[in-house]
Amino acid sequence: MQKRSNNQRQNNDRFSNTRINEQIKGVDNVRLVTDEGPVIVSIEEALRRAREAELDLVEVSADQDVHVCKLIDYGKYRFEQLKKVKEAKKKQHVVTIKEIKIRPRIDSNDYEIKKKHAIEFLQKGDKVKVTLRFRGREMLHSDLGMKVVQRMVEDLAEVATAEKNPAQDGRTIVVVLNPKS
Repeated sequence: MQKRSNNQRQNNDRFSNTRINEQIKGVDNVRLVTDEGPVIVSIEEALRRAREAELDLVEVSADQDVHVCKLIDYGKYRFEQLKKVKEAKKKQHVVTIKEIKIRPRIDSNDYEIKKKHAIEFLQKGDKVKVTLRFRGREMLHSDLGMKVVQRMVEDLAEVATAEKNPAQDGRTIVVVLNPKS
């Protein structure tokens, strides 16, 4: 037995509520949309026209008094709908949080490299979480760590804004930066 992926399952679910041809039941009349315009006809007449044109009768909207149907090639219609969904997925951007870890006694070269990486992440549209962690006796000089984090926030002010002021939580100081649009 072949397993279906989540994408296939979701795509099939998207069309499971679309009724075609004989699946359209419990309706006396339908609004049939054709090239000439919409016409209200009986369901039998609509099915007859679909067979004559060698097309499918597809229910487009069922939430109105008179259900709206179209004469179209269902396979082609489904393919076009899946294509639209894929295009929409391509265009959407998922915001991720990238973390930059620094130390209170960071060297200037290391600091510049971390800053450069943060700028790259922000320009891609990702959020950046700057985390400074204290070890051992470094906790005695938490004000020096706060200065390093504040410096990072100020240096990145051209491309980012801080969600909140840097906050110390135990042995860490954390600040999340959002990219400027």
